[in-house]
Amino acid sequence: MNGDLSPCPDKPNCVSSASEDPRHRIAPLRYQGSGEEAFQRLKRVILSLPRTRLIAEDSHCLYFEFRSRLFGFIDDVVFYRRDGDAQINVRSASRTGYWDFGVNRRRIEQIRAAFDTLAGVP
Repeated sequence: MNGDLSPCPDKPNCVSSASEDPRHRIAPLRYQGSGEEAFQRLKRVILSLPRTRLIAEDSHCLYFEFRSRLFGFIDDVVFYRRDGDAQINVRSASRTGYWDFGVNRRRIEQIRAAFDTLAGVP
């Protein structure tokens, strides 16, 4: 895992904090304190979600698969943090298809809310 987030394709089924395109742009997750602690908190949040599988991890990157309940479609979600900038960049994209009906964006916002709650952020 090299830490670069792949660009979103020209389909409405991807969000990324690295994107400049407003259709795909989503804010990174922000944290205070240790990046390692923030990553562990993020990992706990995500693994508590249904149909989630950790595929790979290193000290700066987490890669998950999320499987939809009804049809079993897979979304790939990558979180990447750089030392010293107190944020975790994210890319969430459907592996197949064109539309995701906002699922990837809603998922990241749900993760953000739970992540902030565990950190004591109102």
